Amino acid sequence: MMLNMNTAINNALDTVMREDKNAIILGEDVGKDGGVFRVTDGLLAKYGSDRVIDTPLSEAGIIGTAIGMALGGLHPIAEIQFAGFMYLAFDQLVSHAARYRSRSRSTWTVPMVVRTPVSGGVKTLEHHAESPEVYYAHSGGLLIVEPSNPYDAKGLMIKAMHMEDPVLFLEPTKLYRLFRQEVPDGAYEVPIGKANTLRHGNNLTIITYGTMVPIVTSVVEKKGIDAEIIDLRTINPLDEKSILDSAEKTGRVVIVHEAPVSFGVGAEIAARVAEKAMFKLNAPIIRVASPSIPYPFPSYEQFYLPNAIKISQAIDEAMSS
Repeated sequence: MMLNMNTAINNALDTVMREDKNAIILGEDVGKDGGVFRVTDGLLAKYGSDRVIDTPLSEAGIIGTAIGMALGGLHPIAEIQFAGFMYLAFDQLVSHAARYRSRSRSTWTVPMVVRTPVSGGVKTLEHHAESPEVYYAHSGGLLIVEPSNPYDAKGLMIKAMHMEDPVLFLEPTKLYRLFRQEVPDGAYEVPIGKANTLRHGNNLTIITYGTMVPIVTSVVEKKGIDAEIIDLRTINPLDEKSILDSAEKTGRVVIVHEAPVSFGVGAEIAARVAEKAMFKLNAPIIRVASPSIPYPFPSYEQFYLPNAIKISQAIDEAMSS
């Protein structure tokens, strides 16, 4: 069936709700309204208000309740309407959800998924275009995934619901309805912690994820270069082996992500490549990312975000070295 990311995640939620009677969806407007982007549309009618729960406007309350549900034997899927609102629940995620396994010496686990839209490109207001993955990636115990296409979105969601540890499921807002893709009707899993090599090549490695994946792919195809494109899919844990194997093969690395450049995922990848594959490189590692300033007002968004021109220039620089 041909689905966009929005309907693929909805299909995944329907699948896990059907197979697991302990699966509970909770969040602001997830029931009657079907979620702010209608990702949970139709699930209230199918599973009832005991399993699809509209909550008060309290992000800390939503995540705290989900942690209690998980410790009590349920399997919650909590929605935070926008990633910029999730900072209000930071303490619950970092101090509690991420630490229960360590705190209890693995006696207790917190099987829960936190869904939230991330990133920009759709001219939203302040707090509606955040790319906060690096804040949470620093916290051991939180798994972080960010799909770039409908197939991965469904498979990663089903896999996330089969994990015993908390998973932060980041959904790029721009990609919700950007394109459709063939997605299997039945249940399947996409592994967490394994990157996807979208395109094989020998002269350059481009590592990216989320909203940048379709832009990077388009640039490479238009330029006609022999580049390898790696879609991380999982931010924590990083698939270090796929990254290093590709870097050693091509000798050139460009990293592209929407989040600010300073202290970001790209910095971590660049550090690992420099530590473990530096003598295999033929050119300096290049990062293409947003500047380290607050996300701008909508009219300035086009100057802030990485785009095809910036990515093309980075590729030319890497290939000329």
